[in-house]
Order: sequence, then structure tokens, then C-alpha cells
Amino acid sequence: MKLLRYGAPGAEKPGILDSAGHVRDLSGVVPDIAGSALHPAGLDTLRALDIEALPLVEGTPQDDLRLGPCVGNIGKYICIGLNYADHAEEANMPIPQEPIIFNKWTSAVIGPNDPIQIPRGSVKTDWEVELGVVIGKPGAYIDEADAMDHVAGFCVINDVSERDFQLHRSGTWDKGKGCDTFGPTGPWLVTSDEVGDVDALDMWLEVDGERHQSGSTATLIFKVPHLISYCSQFMSLQSGDVISTGTPPGVGMGLKPPRYLKGGEVVALGIAGLGEQRSAVLAPA
Repeated sequence: MKLLRYGAPGAEKPGILDSAGHVRDLSGVVPDIAGSALHPAGLDTLRALDIEALPLVEGTPQDDLRLGPCVGNIGKYICIGLNYADHAEEANMPIPQEPIIFNKWTSAVIGPNDPIQIPRGSVKTDWEVELGVVIGKPGAYIDEADAMDHVAGFCVINDVSERDFQLHRSGTWDKGKGCDTFGPTGPWLVTSDEVGDVDALDMWLEVDGERHQSGSTATLIFKVPHLISYCSQFMSLQSGDVISTGTPPGVGMGLKPPRYLKGGEVVALGIAGLGEQRSAVLAPA
């Protein structure tokens, strides 16, 4: 299933993509793509539906029908740093011995085609295509062998980052990761049964049509089951929590010379089978 949320910001409704690529309304079935709807039993209820019998939503998704973040009421937005060896190399940082965890504030989360707003004082706003993991079954101290049982599905994430805030403003990386609009998420949550081999998903990102990132989840240092198990040693994972798993090389910081977003650009990105994003970049207000 491809689960989504559509409508005006802050007033999104739950939906599902049908076989023809149209949105069907799930408002009569679940209140949101969130919480108990993402539990295994909740997903089984949705799978049992006759999708073609659900109300048809007018408009074309990501065209004249806005899509919001594919998960509602996200409790935790957990990010993993330097999880591709070649990205660590371009960042001139050592390959981590354990996953690096930081946070993206949930106020940063926006829809997959919403504009990215460069914050005031920014000099190094950057891009990062990433695989997002959405938790379905809650848990703590999860065994790696059982980790995939806790996954509701996967999505595309752009981990927009302000490198100066992140690396040179003292303290943790969080300062440069959680600015408003720095979390485009979606277009849809693709349930695990439809993703195939999560360790072999091609991913890409372009700025104004120029390809900068071309990678694959095959080169993740720490794979999804390990990340779920590892994170759950430090916090319980709840339904609707999101884990952003890291980015391959090709970020602006790693280019020679480095290149950063100034405003006026269009950033497009995608992951095979999970959809695409396309965001206009706005100069600081």
C-alpha cells in the first residue's frame, strides 16, 4: 500500500493511492496515517479494504492536489549521521564505529513538494536524500532479528541541513538539522510488503536538473534492522516515529568547490519504488 495525507497544511486527511495513481479518501476508516493505524493490526485493516470502492479525491497528487507529510503526529524524528562510508569520506570525518544519532525537530516536517525556506543567517544550506523508516509496532530493547516486525513502511526524506549551524555554532548537530521546512517527508508511506529488498534501493537528487547524488541503500554502513535495534536501546520507539537513515555522497558540502542553496533553486529527489519530491527553495525571509 501507498499511504498518504492530502489537503491544506495542518488540515490533511488520510488517503491511499489506487492502482491508477489516484487518491482515495480514508477519512471514513482512520482519522489519520498515524498512531494505531500504523500498528500491524491497523495496516491489516487497510489491506482488507476494497480500495476502488473508497471515495475518489479530485486532483492529481503532487500536481493540483497537495500532499502533506506521509505520517501525521510524528513523535520522534530520529536521524543517523555518516551512514555511508563514501559520504563520511567527502565530509572528512571518520567512519563511525556506532550509529551517530541526532534529531530533526518535528516542526521542520513538511510535505514532499512544499517549499524549503532558507533560515535567516544561513550561509551553508545543503541537501541530503535519505531513506526514511516509519515505525509501526512500538517497542524498546528490540532484538535485531525482530526489528523488521516493527516497521510500518518506508518513505523518501530530504534531510535539509545548514552546515554552518550544524558544525560551527557549538554543540550538537541538531541546530543545523531542525530549522522550519528542513524535513520534506513523502510523498507516501510504502508498506514493507511492497518495498522489496530495502538493501537495494537506488536513490538520487538533483538541483536545477543537475544530478549530484546517485547512490543505493546497498552501501549503508548500518542496515535498517541494526538501526532500529540500536535506537531502541536509548529510547522506546512509538508508532509513527521516523528514522532517517543517512545520505550517500554528493551533498553540497562535499563538492569542489562546495555549493550551497541560496534561494531560487528547485531540488528534486527520489528513491526507487518510494516516489519523488520536488521543492522550490526560498531565500531567507
